[in-house]
Amino acid sequence: MAERFRVLVIDDDPGIRELLEAQVSRLGYRVLSAPDGERALEMLEESRPDLVTLDVILPGMGGLDTLRQIKQRLPEVPVVMLSGHGQAPVIVEAMRLGASDFLRKPFEVEELELAFQKALENRALQEEVDHLRGRVRSESEALMLFGDNPKMVEVREIIEQVADTDITVLIRGPSGTGKELVARGLYQLSGRHNRPFVKVNCAALPSELLESELFGYEKGAFTGAQKRKLGKFEYADGGTIFLDEISEMHPGLQAKLLQVLQDGEFSRLGSEGDVRVDTRILAATNRNLEEAVQQGTFREDLYYRLNVVTIHVPALRERIDAVPLLVEHFLEKYNHQYRKKLTQLSAETMDTFMQYHWPGNVRELENMVKRMVVLGNEHAMLPELAAEKREPVSAEEELLDMGALGVDLANGEGIDLKAISKRAAQIAEKRVIEKVLGETRWNRKEAAERLQISYKALLYKMKENGLSERR
Repeated sequence: MAERFRVLVIDDDPGIRELLEAQVSRLGYRVLSAPDGERALEMLEESRPDLVTLDVILPGMGGLDTLRQIKQRLPEVPVVMLSGHGQAPVIVEAMRLGASDFLRKPFEVEELELAFQKALENRALQEEVDHLRGRVRSESEALMLFGDNPKMVEVREIIEQVADTDITVLIRGPSGTGKELVARGLYQLSGRHNRPFVKVNCAALPSELLESELFGYEKGAFTGAQKRKLGKFEYADGGTIFLDEISEMHPGLQAKLLQVLQDGEFSRLGSEGDVRVDTRILAATNRNLEEAVQQGTFREDLYYRLNVVTIHVPALRERIDAVPLLVEHFLEKYNHQYRKKLTQLSAETMDTFMQYHWPGNVRELENMVKRMVVLGNEHAMLPELAAEKREPVSAEEELLDMGALGVDLANGEGIDLKAISKRAAQIAEKRVIEKVLGETRWNRKEAAERLQISYKALLYKMKENGLSERR
């Protein structure tokens, strides 16, 4: 893979230039070289290098001036500065001008290789960011438009309030509701939007692999560690890291993450020194972290560090009014992607969509619309949805179950209307409490907030209605 990358070596010392050419070539890169800044600038357009090494001290146009010119012409190309002196003001100015790294001569081949690896991977991340930026922006704007549901209004307001800060944000909600979209919205509206956005799914890897993925390792740290590897936190330096499914992280790793949150430092596997990073942390979970803390599977101190600002993304069934706008958005997206012309869904399909309870939330809706667009047939999927379609039942029919109310109209006896009213109120109260508890995954604190009663009052009513033992 490295063979396709071209490195331009700029150094006025023929011996050092030849040494660099040999080292770079042995690492598997194609090599070009120039003795000074003027010649290097002439070569830029014709050679289009993927990476540049640049000596600070050059005859004529100095290294910093050459760096400035390179960044003006090819801003995306990483430049690794080399110097035998390494004075602090020069390093600071080089980094300000856009240098990706600074190595002091003499250096080991491993240091050069690591600098190249970091520079090229950061460039790849930046290209991915640039590629996704238009999509992220349109999706973020779409997020802002999807209905006037009070819950989504609250989500939009919090995003706008905290996006351009470095504050840690915990994004909560069921699977498929768009928590990653919220994270990308926070990133896109932040001052770090021109730096990397790095996503890590904490549930996708076992804890041993996740640790090396997040924090990297040194050569020889374990069997198979043949060279140093940078972790995701280092790639996200200056940018944002999004830790999805944070509740699945092993408690041992949680302690290391806590150190990053507190001090901005961590150590690679097998390293005796610390690495300092400036990274904003966004985290997401679909689990009840409060219960995880009580069960001892999630550290309480980490919970409080993460839970600085919380954004609750509601289930789609709680903002069903957003379905028509989401459908329109996904139709446009996949018609364009697959060059199809399913521009509108029938009234029958939309009615089914509005009655369906969407256990998979927005992700399920998106996949459904995607399948309809690809197959060009919306009706093939309707039986699948209709099987679980919510039957429209009026509030009166749902409440007035005569058997539950203890009413027998057939026996001709008198009816105690006051007792029936009291019983009906009890049934309605129990059903509402049970429904809200189910939707909050039996998070009693969240349920009490939604029901607008105190936590103690909810516990009393749960006991009164025989709901205390449910989980």
